[in-house]
Amino acid sequence: MPTSTSSSVLQQCQKIVTSPVLSPEQKRHFLALEAENALPYPALTPAAQAALAEGVICDMFEGHAPYKPRYVLPDYARFLANGSEWLELEGAQDLDDALSLLTILYHHVPSVTAMPVFLGHLDALLMPYVRILTQEEINSRIKRFWRYLDRTLPDAFTHVNIGPADTPITRAILRADAELKQVAPNLTFIYDPEITPDDLMLEVSKNICECSKPHIANGPLNDNIFTKAHYGIVSCYNSLPMAGGGSTLVRLNLQEVAKRSHSTDDFFTRALPHYCQQQIDIIDARCAFLYEQSHFFDHSFLVAEGLIDPDRFVPMFGIYSLAEAVNILCEKDDLSAHYGKDPQANALGYRISEQLADFVANTPVRYGWQQRAMLHAQSGISSDIGTTPGARLPYGDEPDPVSHLLAVAPHHAHYPAGISDILTLDETVKRNPQAVMQLCLGAFRVGMREFSANVSGNDLVRVTGYMVRLSDLEKYRADGSRTNTTWLGEEAARNTRILERQPRVVSHEQQMRFSQ
Repeated sequence: MPTSTSSSVLQQCQKIVTSPVLSPEQKRHFLALEAENALPYPALTPAAQAALAEGVICDMFEGHAPYKPRYVLPDYARFLANGSEWLELEGAQDLDDALSLLTILYHHVPSVTAMPVFLGHLDALLMPYVRILTQEEINSRIKRFWRYLDRTLPDAFTHVNIGPADTPITRAILRADAELKQVAPNLTFIYDPEITPDDLMLEVSKNICECSKPHIANGPLNDNIFTKAHYGIVSCYNSLPMAGGGSTLVRLNLQEVAKRSHSTDDFFTRALPHYCQQQIDIIDARCAFLYEQSHFFDHSFLVAEGLIDPDRFVPMFGIYSLAEAVNILCEKDDLSAHYGKDPQANALGYRISEQLADFVANTPVRYGWQQRAMLHAQSGISSDIGTTPGARLPYGDEPDPVSHLLAVAPHHAHYPAGISDILTLDETVKRNPQAVMQLCLGAFRVGMREFSANVSGNDLVRVTGYMVRLSDLEKYRADGSRTNTTWLGEEAARNTRILERQPRVVSHEQQMRFSQ
């Protein structure tokens, strides 16, 4: 696990401060990362150090000294009701109060990005304060608030949840998001068949056609893990406990594990258990520093005022490059099957997910909600080359949308901390948003936890999970961007083939396969 020398750190800092495309705030953020990564890494065993150094395990570049959790999900409802002694704020009395209070608290909620990744279940949060306002009065306030969020928290990992109920705030957010087509905030609609009316779900589908948002989460599946309304979908596709969050995210490169295996049997009996244990060791070391040395949980007003609970933070056990791992193992066993195309290869992939889930469920961690990590199919980072995110199908040669969803759906039961795929639909679907709705509902019927789609021809597209505007990518190299995550999208476009997803037409015949 190499560390930067003083000379290389200074050179990198000089490069940052003289960059022609970074804003002062962005330079400050990158300078802080350089300082943190000049510190010693938490103590690791030699085997764990080797796994990191060889790229079998990736720590997501969270930093050498984790002094704050990766993702924080405050209890915003408690804050709006009680205010904050530390911030010298009284509780909200009306919608204007509530919006103002939230804008203040957001600037005090840390994350790995230095901005809050969870902005709350906004419709449920705000509805108690609507009182006698008309829909038009609500719409105007939400539109101004939505624009404010994008301009003051210019990071595509900021994330709002809405649904499953149909409320005036829900409708106002959907209207503002479709009209403004902003990169931030990202948006998830939580669907519940017993609560969500069909006409609201159709409105959600129209929004996807218009701006590739929102992402849709299968509410009942998440309710079974966290209990109803006690979780949030944050950042990309991370499902985490409310009033807690994600302490750290470390991910296992399954392709590299497969390369170090002699056969499929060797993969399951030796290589995978070995590297899973090294990942747990890294998670434990990082969490020990956070809980025992950083003093975050000792001194944060978020803890003192009951907005977060240290016991509700969970480390995320991430994996990626499952597709490549399956293909490598098939080749080692002299099989011609390929992941996503052949039942034998797909079954091998399901077996890998099942063994990972069993390991995580039965392996304690030093610090974690219910004394366990949570398995997460990590959706990729911009520097990834030659890997496919999570358990997704490789880019560029996907089958039709229904075959695509049926191939990946069995994985979803094993990844409670989030799993995703992104369909790219032909722009003809804009004339039939009902098809998007039926595709999503069909996916949920076969066990999918999450549903996301890009629509060809839209400027706003989903990358690994966060949003970028294609027009911003074209301008970034020369002019930079006011949005912190544009550079990630530009790098991802070059490295990870994200723009090579083939647009697919959704046909009536395909959709009928879900109901057979």
